[in-house]
Amino acid sequence: WYQRRVREAVVSTQSTGEGYLFYNTFTKLIWVILQPLFYTIRPLFVHPKPMENLEILNSVWTIGWNYLIYQIAGPWALAYLIGGTLLGMGLHPMAGHFISEHYTFIKGQETYSYYGPLNYIAWNVGYHNEHHDFPYISWSRLPKVREIAPEYYQMPHYDSWCGVLYKYITDPEIGPYSRVRRGVPKTEAKKVE
Repeated sequence: WYQRRVREAVVSTQSTGEGYLFYNTFTKLIWVILQPLFYTIRPLFVHPKPMENLEILNSVWTIGWNYLIYQIAGPWALAYLIGGTLLGMGLHPMAGHFISEHYTFIKGQETYSYYGPLNYIAWNVGYHNEHHDFPYISWSRLPKVREIAPEYYQMPHYDSWCGVLYKYITDPEIGPYSRVRRGVPKTEAKKVE
């Protein structure tokens, strides 16, 4: 389901405004820290669509719980939760997968896998090329795909998500537009619905 829906519009690609603002080491560091915020609000501007009932319910539920936390534990508790989200999805080793998967660090290499130890606690999310080849294989079986057909996965990969974050932030050749973008024909997008 996810792979088919993503073809409709890839909103994980940075917007034109983000590309204009976040272009050097300092501003890319800010972008990485605020990445969860951009992932949250970008779809509203890049590919807006009407909200579905479950999305409205989810928003009301989330706002209600945040209000309850604020009332019971105060503003610092809410700040703690927001800070944890920004840290956990921003400048954190586990968040390196957001950048490692599709940013073109090597020209011609469109997607990358990560074969480091954090896969053990990240449900093998690093086996990204394997996931693209076989999207319906369970996360627990993705390492077996590489084991069975190693000749298909002899390509550039990562062993460190920290290294990915560092390279993205500091390398002047890599930035918001270091991604491959494809258009989806309207007829194909309609089939997805």
